[in-house]
Amino acid sequence: MKSTTVRRVTLSIALTTALAGVAACGSSGGSGSSGKDDKAVHKGTTHVSPIAALRSAEKSTDGADSAKVESSTTMGTMMSMTANGTMGWADGLTGTMTITYTGGTLADTMRQTGSTSMEARYLPDAYFAKMSDKFAEQTGGKHWIRYGYDDLAKLGGSSGAYLKDQMQNTTPNQSVKLLLASGDVKKVGEETVRGEQTTHYSGTVNVADMATKTSNLSASQLADLKKQLTAAGVSTEKVDIWVNGDNLLVKKVEKGELSTGTMSSTAYYSDYGVKVSATEPPASDTADFKDLLKAQSTGGTTS
Repeated sequence: MKSTTVRRVTLSIALTTALAGVAACGSSGGSGSSGKDDKAVHKGTTHVSPIAALRSAEKSTDGADSAKVESSTTMGTMMSMTANGTMGWADGLTGTMTITYTGGTLADTMRQTGSTSMEARYLPDAYFAKMSDKFAEQTGGKHWIRYGYDDLAKLGGSSGAYLKDQMQNTTPNQSVKLLLASGDVKKVGEETVRGEQTTHYSGTVNVADMATKTSNLSASQLADLKKQLTAAGVSTEKVDIWVNGDNLLVKKVEKGELSTGTMSSTAYYSDYGVKVSATEPPASDTADFKDLLKAQSTGGTTS
């Protein structure tokens, strides 16, 4: 495997592993369909304003602390992937996900490493990606790559700082906040999602108009949200969420226009409050991505 391929994979994994975590637990600027298993439910329900319902959903989802997550994300022709596992957000993102690259140029690159699927572990200060035996041959026999958030922030400048903030502060109710900020949130109707009765809400966020629209967020929340979206290159984003009878987010679908093209994301949430376990891999089997980049730029390997 050429050093240029190792370097490209190392940087690509940094992006997609972070994206998998953020897409699972926050706003990624994504999209998806409502799903074949989602059906309209025509039943009489108590009428609650969309804003009041969303505020309850934001509070309940944030307070649940953890959930099982199934997500799918697409970034134009670059990649498509799925991520499944458990995630917690009581103290930054923590948890374990299995990420599978299903298409795009990145999937082709990953095939050169011997695998299109990997395990990712998220901890408060870093995340870890487990690579194949073939890739480990290029990294001193080490299978895990560590990506420290502070290091990513330094490497990526403003975008790195944005990524660090997302990984340490994002929760699933970020999608609810986006709807509250949209200024045009509406209740679509009662629907079932995977057998569970839910209420479907929808809205579109135009970043340029966020400051002028009537928002249901505080001035500081709105400013922070606008800053995050701008840093991510998002100009507009359509958000759909499905909330169950316990005011918990069951599903979210996001479609966004980024500076680099269209990105889409769909996530399902279940088993709120599930126990989350994420341990740091053995140091003897872990390489730091900073060291990998340095070694590959000089033509060496890590030890």
